[in-house]
Order: sequence, then structure tokens, then C-alpha cells
Amino acid sequence: MLREWLDAFVFAFVVAAILRAFLFGSYKIPTGSMEKDLLIGDFLIVSNAAYGARTPMSLCVPFTQWCLPGVTLPFTRLPGYRSIARNDVFVFNVPWEVKPISQKTNYIKRAVGIPGDTLEFKDKVLFVNGAAEPTHDGVQKFHTLVLKEGVRLTNAKMEEIDAGTIGASSRYFQQVSNVEYRVNLTDDAAQQVASWAETDTLYPTVIPTNQVVSAYTQSAGYFSRAFNNPDHFGPVVVPFEGQEVVLNASNWPVYKDLIERYEHNEVQTQGGVFVINGEQTNRYVVQQDYYFAMGDNRDSSEDSRFWGFVPKDHVIGRAGIVWMSLNNGLPRMNRFFQIID
Repeated sequence: MLREWLDAFVFAFVVAAILRAFLFGSYKIPTGSMEKDLLIGDFLIVSNAAYGARTPMSLCVPFTQWCLPGVTLPFTRLPGYRSIARNDVFVFNVPWEVKPISQKTNYIKRAVGIPGDTLEFKDKVLFVNGAAEPTHDGVQKFHTLVLKEGVRLTNAKMEEIDAGTIGASSRYFQQVSNVEYRVNLTDDAAQQVASWAETDTLYPTVIPTNQVVSAYTQSAGYFSRAFNNPDHFGPVVVPFEGQEVVLNASNWPVYKDLIERYEHNEVQTQGGVFVINGEQTNRYVVQQDYYFAMGDNRDSSEDSRFWGFVPKDHVIGRAGIVWMSLNNGLPRMNRFFQIID
């Protein structure tokens, strides 16, 4: 009887490991970078099969984070039933970490740019192929709210738009003076606040184009070193397999990680001269597709604006369903089995 139970357990364990590796996995949202669409404490089902599951890339104990250090395996991606579409919510291994791919931290963002797209971020507005991106209900940005003299806002009024508590200081709500606040708002909430009788002015809080933010330019990855701050970048083309890139001193930070780290080339550069794998050239042919990922909580998301493109071999799968959600241990029943858009 003991052997029968042991056989059943081993069989179930192996089947579960195969399903997790090749069909779907479960992930927990640890940060607020995708709020309001995905909340801290959401548990997701992610389809590994959607874009094509990766065969094992490291020797790891199933269902754990323990992997044999320094060991990587040759891998391939199995056929998927769809490609990554623009604005898909997807899970990937964060590119900038110095680890084997599958052992890097899992991130979840929205694929705002797919291979070949031309992206530009101006005054916190994303333009894709020359057109402003479609508005997503959950996208939020910091706005500057200036009240009329002699009036005050109540906690209840701010809570109606889920903007935090008066006098608090957080990543959602910051008091600048007696009449000025910085509030994290969706477009719909901003329209409501602008219509309030107490509101004098309301406008997006935007860092000036020429203002250098050192915390941004010195962040992980080299992409940010090509620009001044996270409210402006581009235009840049999202790299695609077979694309020939002409390198120069200005765009080198955009492509440095791609060429050296993700596609494993040796590059020397001095005075605008590039030597790639021992050959002097300023041209490079991209070897795989890339994606540009951004969080819907735009001012509380470290994403491709900071560390650049997501290589295809780092893609894990497509987020499908919130199957459970907890807020400080208490269930958010209204979010159970919610489809992710």
C-alpha cells in the first residue's frame, strides 16, 4: 500500500511539473507597477503555451527557486498558438539581472511595443507608430492638483477616486503645500477631479525634457543613459530579427545590452568607432525579436524605459486569469477568477 501511494505521489508530482513547465504557471503580484489593473496580492494563471513554452533552461528542483549554480541547458521554444500582440499583459524574466535566463526575477508588464514598432514617449504620452496609444482603463499617472484658496478636500472625497488620504505621503498621494497635491490618477479619475468645485487647476506632472534625473540615467541597464528622464524617450524602433542597426555614439546605450549581453558579442568602442567580435563596423544585424514593456502604473513602474527591450528568449507567457486575490491576508472576492485584459 505504501508503494502504491508513493507511486501515485511521484506520478502526480511529475505530471504537475510538466503542466507547470509547458502549459501554465501560477504567479503572485508583489508590487503595484500594474495597478489598477493588477493589484498587490493577486495570484495569476499564466499561459506558458500561448507564445510557446521554453524547454528547461537550467537544472532546477521543480516548484522551488533552487537551481544548480552556473549550469545552463540548450533550449528551444515550442510552437505557441499566438504571437505577442501589442498591449498583451505578459510575464518575462527581467533582462538586466546577471543570472541564467530562467533564474532571473519574473516581471509582469504590458507589451506596449512589439518588434518593428516605432515608439516615442513625450510628456508622459506614449506614441506608437506616430499615434497616441489607446487609453487603458487602468493606466494612471501623477497629476498636480491645485485647490482654490480657502477650500479643503475631505478624505471621503479622495477615497471616492481611490487616491489616498489627505495629509498622507505615499506613492499615490503627496501633499506639496496647503493647496497643492500630487495625485496618482487614471484618465477617468482626472476628469472627475477636474470637474470638482474645489479644483483650481489639474494637470499631468511632467519632468521637463532637458532635466536630467540621475536616479533614472544611472538605473539598471544602459537604455536610460540615452535619455534624460523617464517622461521622455525616443523615437526608437523596437528591434526585430534581421534588422540592421547603424550604431553611433548617441544610440549606443540603446543597443549596448542587446548586442553584448543578450546576443553575446564582444564590443570595443572608442571615439565613435565600433569593433564587434574583432571586426571594425558600425552595423549590426539583430538576432531575435524584442518587446518594449511598461507598467500601467506609469510613475511607479521600473520598466523598459529604464532597462530597455525584453528579448524573446526571456518571455515566459501570457497573463490570463486572476484566480485569487488577497489584501493583507483577506480575500478580495470581487477579483476571484477575473479575466486579465
